[in-house]
Amino acid sequence: MRLTTLYDYALRVLMYAGTAGDRLITIEETSRVYGISRAHLMKVVNLLTRAGYLKGVRGRGGGFTLGKAPEEINLGVLVRAIEPDFGLVECFVTGNQCVITGCCRLPNVLNEALNSFVTTLDRHTLRDIMLTERDFTAPLPPAERRRGPELACAECHG
Repeated sequence: MRLTTLYDYALRVLMYAGTAGDRLITIEETSRVYGISRAHLMKVVNLLTRAGYLKGVRGRGGGFTLGKAPEEINLGVLVRAIEPDFGLVECFVTGNQCVITGCCRLPNVLNEALNSFVTTLDRHTLRDIMLTERDFTAPLPPAERRRGPELACAECHG
């Protein structure tokens, strides 16, 4: 399973906005911090503002802040609101042409796995993943830039 860039960027924007507290931040500032294009962030900020996760202030000196307290932004609710679909396999999406759809048992297993994933997110809020302002300015060594996945293996741990 792979989450879309939209959810990734939404989390990043919310984390940064949460760190800023009541200070208005801008798309330009957020773009510089993350190295993400302004156009992508405009789409994300617009979506988050319409959904009430951000509060926008228009005009000169405008920007955005969190629209809810960090502990009120549930990551599971957010993923359901942002992700366009959870089509892990062909039979989960419109236009399915798989010939074994009627008898296949795989969707049951994948639905269980997907529900476990989202249920884990349901147990966490933005507060749980908040950073400090310093975290956004401290560069990471290249070896530490990639983290995860760290998949447990039932057979491996016997």
